[in-house]
Amino acid sequence: MAHKVCPWWLGYFLMNPLRRFGQDPAKILAPLVHEGMTVLEPGPGMGFFTLELAHRVGRLGRVVAVDIQQKMLKRLTRRAVKAGLLDRLDVRLASPNSMGLADLASRVDFILAFAVVHESPDAAQFFAQLAAASRPGAGLLMAEPTGHVKPADFQRELEIALAAGFILRDKPVIRSSQTALLEKA
Repeated sequence: MAHKVCPWWLGYFLMNPLRRFGQDPAKILAPLVHEGMTVLEPGPGMGFFTLELAHRVGRLGRVVAVDIQQKMLKRLTRRAVKAGLLDRLDVRLASPNSMGLADLASRVDFILAFAVVHESPDAAQFFAQLAAASRPGAGLLMAEPTGHVKPADFQRELEIALAAGFILRDKPVIRSSQTALLEKA
């Protein structure tokens, strides 16, 4: 599948409050993210899930939000300041080929890759970087939009994640998404 990055301005549509009816960040993240965790969110956009992640990790936790679009990160930062959560975020601008995660080697407890894998120019490199940043037992929730990513492409992404060192634990149901809950071996 050819990758194509979501235009920054589409981030405003993705922040639509009606989206919470089918993809409520609190309900999705409650069983997965806990106080004190280090969480990685590649492709956070303007932060639909990021602020909920920051609430859940608490003051002792950290959310590393990595995106290749400065305009997305700028809006995310403004939202975090307004919510009083900026001190829990590490907002990073990445390049298309590297998320710049070397300092996180084996330190990440959970990764949220929501509607982002298909935007990566190299899924194998994407998952290799996630695996290198993850501690053994770390969780990875991968979700791709059903209307945008074909089932065969999602299956291919899942196989690449497994080859990178993740184990499939579950396929939770999230509206309008193909999902996999994985764990770092």
